[in-house]
Amino acid sequence: MVETTGGGPGDGTAEVLDRPLPDGVRRRVVQIVSDGFGGLTVAELPAQLRQYARFAPNRRAKFAGNAMAAALETDPIFRQRIAEKLREAQPELAGALDSGSPPPAADPLDVAAAAYVLRPMGWVKLVTAAGEEAQRADAERADDETRAELERLREELAEARGRTKAETERLRAELESTKKEAESLHRKLRGAFSDVKRGEAALRKVQSEIEAVRAEGQAQVSAAESETRRLKARLGETEAALEASRKAAREGRSVEDMRVRLLLDTVLDAAQGLRRELALPPVSVRPAETVDAVEPGRMTPKDIAARALSENDPAIIDQLLALPQAHLVVDGYNVTKTGYPQMPLEKQRLRLLGQLSQLAAQTGAEVTCVFDGAELAAPVLLAPPRGVRVLFSKAGVTADELIRQLVRAEPPGRPVIVVSTDREVADGIAKAGARPVASIVLLKRFSRG
Repeated sequence: MVETTGGGPGDGTAEVLDRPLPDGVRRRVVQIVSDGFGGLTVAELPAQLRQYARFAPNRRAKFAGNAMAAALETDPIFRQRIAEKLREAQPELAGALDSGSPPPAADPLDVAAAAYVLRPMGWVKLVTAAGEEAQRADAERADDETRAELERLREELAEARGRTKAETERLRAELESTKKEAESLHRKLRGAFSDVKRGEAALRKVQSEIEAVRAEGQAQVSAAESETRRLKARLGETEAALEASRKAAREGRSVEDMRVRLLLDTVLDAAQGLRRELALPPVSVRPAETVDAVEPGRMTPKDIAARALSENDPAIIDQLLALPQAHLVVDGYNVTKTGYPQMPLEKQRLRLLGQLSQLAAQTGAEVTCVFDGAELAAPVLLAPPRGVRVLFSKAGVTADELIRQLVRAEPPGRPVIVVSTDREVADGIAKAGARPVASIVLLKRFSRG
């Protein structure tokens, strides 16, 4: 494609640049396009540059540089318009390029950029020469900087050598002084070492004497302590025996009275219940009736339990608790871990005790719930619910053993019902006269309400 530049003596549009535009020349070309950009209307701009029409020159050069350079290269009409704006802005430089004699004092990069836009005859040579001139200038500048840096490094090296030499001399002087001090200290150390040896010998002699005296004193103290321990042991045994005697005298009577009174209440309640069930007419008490014996037709816990449909029928709980003076003993964790093992222990306890409190209120029976204290990390702060006695086993005592103690503490003949799935517990309390019930039966009774 051939185009004119509008007034030049020669036409260099046919010339082609066979290498990339030098960076310095390209930056000047973009600046020329950015400066002339503002003098054109939006319609005069290529389509790809219209979005930058309202940008300031510096922002256009920064964000649209590549687009402007490409448009200048591919759009002859746009380049001609920019060339006209350049001729208006720099007529002297444009005239000199048209005449083929660029100003000698002008910057080669400015001359090359203007020639690239105006395209006079020989513009390729001007652009090439400007690129080579810029490369030579960059090389000379880099060479000058390298020489300056080398000279600076030489000066620093010389200065460092001087400092190193002075520091070496100083260190040598300090080394000599340190050697003399070390020799003096070595002599003093040898004298002090001799004094220490003499002192250690005297110390060993004194220590041997002290050890002899200490051994004799320890033997005497050991004999005295042994005698003291023996006397304290005898005193403790005497005090323990005396306290046991006092406790037996003080508690023996009250425990037996309690057992007899509880058994008596059980017998009386059973007799009254039997009287109501048989509808016997009231009679006066005869002396022979005070003798404890099994009367014909008298109902026992086994007779009441036999009325249930099966051992797993929850109605057996109500039948057993309907006995006079019935005492329900519950193996707490055995029940909770059968019914709701996924809950934390604290919530297991609270849930079971709430259900037992309702059962106690419904039946009026005495209810005791036993938990294993071995699983507790700390004492439990727990307010027992109404109608339920809560016990934790002591250290070294299991809940099973505590249940056996509770059963043995009851007088013979009182109805005691123990809820536990543990076969060993069930067998043991059955031998003691209590009635075992599986935990699942109590859970079914709770679910029934």
